[in-house]
Parts: sequence; structure tokens; C-alpha cells
Amino acid sequence: MAIASDHLSERESARDVAVWDPLVRLIHWSLALTILVNGAFIDGESKLHEWIGYVALGLVGIRLVWGILGPPHARFSAFPLNPARAIRYVRAVIRGDKIVHLSHNPLGALMAYNLWLTVIVLGVTGYMMTTLRFFGIDWVEQAHELAFNWLLLSVALHVAGVAFDTWRSGVNLVRSMVNGRKRIPDGTKVE
Repeated sequence: MAIASDHLSERESARDVAVWDPLVRLIHWSLALTILVNGAFIDGESKLHEWIGYVALGLVGIRLVWGILGPPHARFSAFPLNPARAIRYVRAVIRGDKIVHLSHNPLGALMAYNLWLTVIVLGVTGYMMTTLRFFGIDWVEQAHELAFNWLLLSVALHVAGVAFDTWRSGVNLVRSMVNGRKRIPDGTKVE
């Protein structure tokens, strides 16, 4: 299905394609920052922890709206939630296909939805712990802690997946999430 291509150096021929709009990039890096700050530097019992959690929840909410109203590569239709497609993609990668997806690849799409859902669970359970009805309720605290541990694992897998896909495809995904453009080696099949 895909045209195999060798990894090209920056000096060899490639084309730049605009993919990530400024709002997608701002939300991505802001969400990463809220997760880092809340998980590593802020006391989980503090009011600041709550407010950073609400910011993270708000960022996900804006991104979900942008998945409907945003430009083509930001829309959910560009990276549908499709586990069967993700399995086919993994098989193609194992075969050595080097196809490049302008939006998320099918496995990356599953990860994006997973990360958003996990932040929502964290936000909801975090909010519940501030209410009289659910304050001190063991299952709510355990759900919040379990969701945070799942988020840490997911972030680690996300970073590993980005590193692997950058190596596999020759497209620097971190740079594309900074400048909004994917530099795609010529001869590479694009979806």
C-alpha cells in the first residue's frame, strides 16, 4: 500500500506540508505543561492543583470542540477512532511500510482519544473530591489515582510512539508540533 522510502537527511529533497494549526499546537503543549506541573511539582492537596486540573480539563474541552469546527487536519474525521484501522496500520508498519499520515496515524489517533478521555476522568474525579458528597470517598480517590497512573503510562507510550514514528517515517513529529508543518521525504506515500 505504501511506497517504501529511505530515511532522508534534511539536505535531501522533501516537501513541507502545513498540518497543525496554532490552536492545536497551543492546546497540545499547554496540556503537556499542565500534566507535567500538576504531576511533578504541585502538591495534590493544594488549590493550585485543582485550578491547573480545571485548566487541563478546559483545554481538552476546547480541543474537542475544535475537532468538530477546526481546520481539516484538526477534525476528528482526519483521525477517526478506529481500532481495526490501528491494527491494520501496525501490521503495515511491521511489513516495513513508511506511509505518513498528515494528521495522526491510526495508532496515534487512539492515543489522542485515550489521553483526552483520561484527562476528563481526572478532571471529573478531581472535581468530585472537592464536593461534600464525594469528599473522602475511597473509590473516587482511587479512580483519580488510577487515572493519573494510566495517564503517566499513556504519556510515556505517546512519547515513545512519537520517537519511533519519527525514526520510521523520517518526519520529525516534535518539530511539526512546534512549527505546524510536516517535512515529508519525497517519494513517501501520504494519507
